[in-house]
Amino acid sequence: MEDSLIIAGRRFSSRLLIGTGKFSSAEVMQRAMEASGAEIVTVALRRVELDNPRDSILNAVDKSKYLLLPNTSGAANADEAVRLARLARAAGCEPWVKLEVTPDPRYLLPDPVETLKATEILVKEGFIVLPYIQADPILAKRLEDAGAATVMPLGAPIGSNRGIRTRDAIAIIIEGANVPVVVDAGLGAPSHAALALELGADAVLINTAIAVASDPEAMAAAFNLGVQAGRKAFLAGLGGYRLDARASSPLTGFLR
Repeated sequence: MEDSLIIAGRRFSSRLLIGTGKFSSAEVMQRAMEASGAEIVTVALRRVELDNPRDSILNAVDKSKYLLLPNTSGAANADEAVRLARLARAAGCEPWVKLEVTPDPRYLLPDPVETLKATEILVKEGFIVLPYIQADPILAKRLEDAGAATVMPLGAPIGSNRGIRTRDAIAIIIEGANVPVVVDAGLGAPSHAALALELGADAVLINTAIAVASDPEAMAAAFNLGVQAGRKAFLAGLGGYRLDARASSPLTGFLR
């Protein structure tokens, strides 16, 4: 049975998105991207020279294999984020943008008001907007109503590798969403990615946990397997939780 991730009408076979920050070299990044099976790769617009075809990061991403997803990392308000998105499109990038508005420099928590404002502007300008948000079910619905192609709630602060600390709120977002839910930020192990998919998330975005691993290529492959396992478990139907025990081998009539 075909089980594709569909965002804005575009079909992807992988449910793992990968970031390009913190890798020790472009070559290491390329090997990790290949091992991850990802088809969507995010690039921070503030870290690349869009008008330089020899930029090491841009040159390392094969655009025939990957959707290059510019992100507005570093934008402190809606105006800055919109300007970055426009620059990327003017430089020839597809009109897809991972929207990040993070005025808080310590925890990099996204600003909900400015994120919604930027989403409304960019959607009207024809962008396919994937906004990074706190795990706020009300905001997620507001963004969906504004035309966001996905919602991307954080599991934990960016780069913290702490896993899904916002599990209950993400479950509510998934329950009410009519667009894909991509858990983004804070996932530090393949088991965290598997849990996100088991909960019913449509995909995850991983950067730091892969890039800072001792072997990024092997870790990317492990996340690939974790995502696949979590999705299969969700589709198979997980058993419900119980407070009391139930024998897996009932003893009734055991000796008959």
